[in-house]
Amino acid sequence: MGRTMGDLGMVWNTRKRILLATVALTIVAACSEREIILPGKREPVSAALTTEATEADALTEAARDIALPPQVANADAAQSFGTPAFRTDHPQLGQTLTPVWSVDIGDGDSRKHRIVADPVVSGGRVFTLDAETTVTAVSTSGQVLWQRDILTERARGGEGTGGGLAVDGNILFVSSGLGTLTALDVETGGTIWEQELEAIGVGRPTAFEDLVYVMAGDDTGWAIEKDSGRIAWQVTSSETRTNVLGGPAPIVTDGLAVFSFGSGEMQAVFRQGGLRRWDASVLGERQGRALSKVDDVTGRPIAKDGVIYAGNQSGRTVAVNAGSGTPIWTSPEGAIDTVLPVSGSVFLISDRNELVRLSAEDGSRIWGTRLPNFVKDRPARQSEVFAHHGPVLAGGRLLVASSDDTLRSFDPVSGGLTGRTEIPGGATTAPVVAGQTLYVVSRKGQLLAYR
Repeated sequence: MGRTMGDLGMVWNTRKRILLATVALTIVAACSEREIILPGKREPVSAALTTEATEADALTEAARDIALPPQVANADAAQSFGTPAFRTDHPQLGQTLTPVWSVDIGDGDSRKHRIVADPVVSGGRVFTLDAETTVTAVSTSGQVLWQRDILTERARGGEGTGGGLAVDGNILFVSSGLGTLTALDVETGGTIWEQELEAIGVGRPTAFEDLVYVMAGDDTGWAIEKDSGRIAWQVTSSETRTNVLGGPAPIVTDGLAVFSFGSGEMQAVFRQGGLRRWDASVLGERQGRALSKVDDVTGRPIAKDGVIYAGNQSGRTVAVNAGSGTPIWTSPEGAIDTVLPVSGSVFLISDRNELVRLSAEDGSRIWGTRLPNFVKDRPARQSEVFAHHGPVLAGGRLLVASSDDTLRSFDPVSGGLTGRTEIPGGATTAPVVAGQTLYVVSRKGQLLAYR
């Protein structure tokens, strides 16, 4: 006989009750079992997505120790310290920094113009270049000695920005975004000579013996006679359109001049004739980041103990043999500003806004300390980031000057934050230390001194 609808309902309800009872018994049985707790350190799942830690992160404090070079009371910081002859590895500086004076140097940062020239110090004078073409000489006690506009007769104000400074003897060399290299008298600001570079001259110059070396247009390296301004020779590289304002100064070491191009190429030539000696590349990228499409060498190259260290903002830092260009190691950390080798370590500000310590032996990561990143924390507005300049080693700590109105001090051993000093207006250049005084230029166009 066929079943009625009532019979079917009774069967369904019976099965339902049996199923619920089975589930309840299963839960009770599970609760009665002893919970197994796996041993080991607990880490959030998101940690794997926010950091790229390596085995070096597990080093003991003893293994991370560093023997800093002795502090030296340097009077000058006349040129970019990528060249060993111009570098004081560890300048003296007091532990507590207090602002002692500030001076207006011209135009500050704006939508179209940027200050990119670090101040240089020589002979009791501090020299600066504003966001356009004004050069200022200030005494180390804070008095303006002279100001000079290097705008050429063929150019108009506002047409160029960027540049660099270097002092050699009684001559101040100024490269500019107008495409010139100008030699000025350090005492009066008077023009000694001027040379057209046929492209923007935003790279920092290097003056060594009888020649001045400078990059123009990020694809041409120039050697110019220091006394006359005449062209001695040129070298070229592949042209690129994705460059960063303010190129690194050429390095001079062991008879060679080393240029860093916007294409990511480093080229070493014999200093006197410009004959090519070797080529090396700072190439590679961090996947998933827009910065990875810019190959420019932004981590200022520096020569140390027969090795040249350099980086790009795409996610790579390299070490190459200074005599042959042979690669030694590559690290998956980009370098935004200075690459600083110190006593077996390499310090840099990475493309992810971290202060990073690497091993100088193999490029492995020892630690990384996060710096302020996005100006606005809301995800929909995360576009503008804070700029960080440095690091420099002085007074036993690492110093980083930032656009968020802060100069930070860090422990070289652990990367821990040890101090903060206010920079009104925020920093737009790396800090420079000379005469136990720290100098930095603000985004407002002010030179500030701290002791």
